[in-house]
Amino acid sequence: MTAPPEAGTVAPRLIETFESADPDAVDRLGGKGAGLARMTQGGLRVPPGFVIATDACRHHLAEGDLPTRLVAEMTAQLGALERRSGKTFGRGPLPLLLSVRSGAPVSMPGMMDTILNLGLDRRAAVDLAAACGDTRFVVDLVARFHAMYGEIVLGAVDADDGVDAVLATIGPDDPAGESYDRVWAACEKALDDDCGESVPSDPSAQLLGAVEAVFRSWNTRRARAYREHHGIPHDLGTAVVVQAMVFGNTGQDSGSGVVFTRSPVTGDPGLFGEYLAASQGEDVVAGTRTPDPVATALPAPLLEELTATARRLETEYGDVLDIEFTVERGILYFLQVRGAKRTPEAAVRIAADLLADGTVPPATALRSVSPDQVRQVQRPGFDADEVAAARAGGRVLVTGIGACPGQVTGVLVLDPDRAQAMAGSGTPVVLARAVTSPADLHGMIAAEGIVTATGGATSHAAVVARALGTCCVVGAADLVVDPVARSVTAGGRTLSEGDRVSLDGSSGELFVGGFATATPAAASSALSALLTAATAATGYELLAEVSRAADVGPALEAGATGFLLSLGDLLVAGGGLDRIVEELLTHHEAGDSGDLAETPRLVAAAVRPFVDAAGGADVVVRGLDLSTGLPGGGPGSDPVALLPQLALALGSPALVAAQAAGLAQAVDGSAGPRVGFLAPGVCDPAEAAALQALMGSVGGGALLTSPRSLFHLADIAGHTGPPWIDLHGVRAAAFGVPPGTLGSPGPLDGYLERGLLGTDPRAGIDPVVRAMLDRVADAAWPGPQETAGAGVRLTGAVSPDVVAELHGLGVRRFAVEAAEIRPFLLALGRAVHPDPAQAEPTHRP
Repeated sequence: MTAPPEAGTVAPRLIETFESADPDAVDRLGGKGAGLARMTQGGLRVPPGFVIATDACRHHLAEGDLPTRLVAEMTAQLGALERRSGKTFGRGPLPLLLSVRSGAPVSMPGMMDTILNLGLDRRAAVDLAAACGDTRFVVDLVARFHAMYGEIVLGAVDADDGVDAVLATIGPDDPAGESYDRVWAACEKALDDDCGESVPSDPSAQLLGAVEAVFRSWNTRRARAYREHHGIPHDLGTAVVVQAMVFGNTGQDSGSGVVFTRSPVTGDPGLFGEYLAASQGEDVVAGTRTPDPVATALPAPLLEELTATARRLETEYGDVLDIEFTVERGILYFLQVRGAKRTPEAAVRIAADLLADGTVPPATALRSVSPDQVRQVQRPGFDADEVAAARAGGRVLVTGIGACPGQVTGVLVLDPDRAQAMAGSGTPVVLARAVTSPADLHGMIAAEGIVTATGGATSHAAVVARALGTCCVVGAADLVVDPVARSVTAGGRTLSEGDRVSLDGSSGELFVGGFATATPAAASSALSALLTAATAATGYELLAEVSRAADVGPALEAGATGFLLSLGDLLVAGGGLDRIVEELLTHHEAGDSGDLAETPRLVAAAVRPFVDAAGGADVVVRGLDLSTGLPGGGPGSDPVALLPQLALALGSPALVAAQAAGLAQAVDGSAGPRVGFLAPGVCDPAEAAALQALMGSVGGGALLTSPRSLFHLADIAGHTGPPWIDLHGVRAAAFGVPPGTLGSPGPLDGYLERGLLGTDPRAGIDPVVRAMLDRVADAAWPGPQETAGAGVRLTGAVSPDVVAELHGLGVRRFAVEAAEIRPFLLALGRAVHPDPAQAEPTHRP
């Protein structure tokens, strides 16, 4: 609800003219109004008009009516608009017609409503026909207005029956009054037949109805769905732009068009767009007529003017722009300018080009690309249009939990032996199982994708898929897998083994049939140039978490300076973890006498390929954590139940020493990198001291996963050197939930909806965790040395806000998943190059 002004104060104006409005006040003017104000004040040829601010919309949404003073302000502004345009609203000698358009603070293309040609009653129509000498043109405007008003304001669905037939009988020299009567009557009959409504003939009533309709369009289903998908707040409201009409449909020397200052598809420089002669803007976007390329359709003088103006505006905005224009009798008018929607590939190319040519500083270039766009650019995937069509066409068989990203198409197979055989013959395979076990490993290795009916983010399938880097969906609860019948069923639909399917490891969807795939330019020169410029002056250490030696080279190319390996994941993928546990249990049954002989060899075999591939880059190995049991279930899957001491970081000194010995063997005789060991769960200085005594020739360190370990960070670091902080583990411990819960949307989403937590533990750094980090900041990040101090391990999708907070604390050592290297570098670049204008989100009123 709009608060009333305090006594003695003057309420702010609800309407601003293009000449007087502040172009930076996007929250009040909306993007469209702000752009028109900027172009007007910059001397461009813009039809005059005014903007009804978002304040009025928020009042309307809260109270259900227009603010009382709005009508008086509109009346005054219409008088001023008449004087600026030399036309008169609702009458001659030259009638003023209006466009009424929505203009939200955040661009929502096509989501809200527009009404053109408003202001025609019988008197105005007759006067306009006399002024332009073309009755056919005027009645066409009448029909266009009536149809738009009927649809937008009155909710008509198809109210044009018979109207075209009447229009076809009217010529340019026919009597204007009689022609108006015939067309208006035909329009009214069609509207009455459709919805029983009537369009007011009074232009002032038309204007009020149109303004209210635009306000209402803020809360249409499509607009709300768009905002929810893009994370746009629902309380912003929309502005309304009221502007004098210019007409692109007066003849072949007129027309309408839309151009982009660069290609929104590829990012290629140069004007890109379309123009349709003898048309209004709605003809271009409706798709009922085919426009022509602007470069060939627009007369040369106008093309030169448009090109020069587009170049000027792009430099002024520092972004690729979407510009709408109309040509009326050979004169070019600008109707809208806004940042253009673009593909991820285009976003990266444009940002890199604008940075390289000095149009924008790094802070602006980096904020024009999102981490999600970087993720899409670097990941081979399905054609987006095909996926959208498949969803609309009901081709989604089932949806589960995305456990490992990727998009793959293959033949459905239900048996790991057959999967291995078919993959060996060159057939891409998607392996579907009710649940996987270690016995399925060969089929999982062979498969392009894995889907299971049960299991969560820590299930065998999920752990192994991440270790293999294989696209995986788990917990597809509606999927019934019948290995005997060799079929799967979901939602009443059955697929047989051998059918073609597609799997999206991010969205969790299993599709019927295949998609075309493309390999984007992940390491394209544009992306590399953008990220290099962003981080060139930054001293940082970035460890990439990889699970295959084949991923080492691409990770280095992406920007990693070293590697963090999970020994548990490597041993699961190679089948060695069960053997280590067996040896450990035998060792303890024998009274802990002697060394663990086989464990070092298994550890060395798992790590050595990474040592060989890493060249001079450091390799840090996260030690075994058996406290959560082994994936897959079965006998011996919970070693802690048999040996409770394994729940403690150094509960088995022999196991820690054997892992260190295996790492030493992995580098024995190698001129490769340094290899270090991280012991998870260390929380006491005494543990840290004991850890060092077990390391031998391998450098040892601590991975801090609990609030207590942070409390003792300084003393632990005194024994091991700067530790690593597992931020995901610390956050989970602070909230008292298993780490896997933070990675599963379902439980927490429902919990938050019930209002049982004051903050989402997955969003940013919780104030409690931030307080813990602040407490140890001086000890953890003494600065100013660039890469000294504690490292921080980030899990899952990198958040720019989290990276900015950590960078502000002094963190210069990070570890991220391999797929998140480039999104992390983008986030780091933003932290290094803060945007001074970004104190608050620009779209928040």
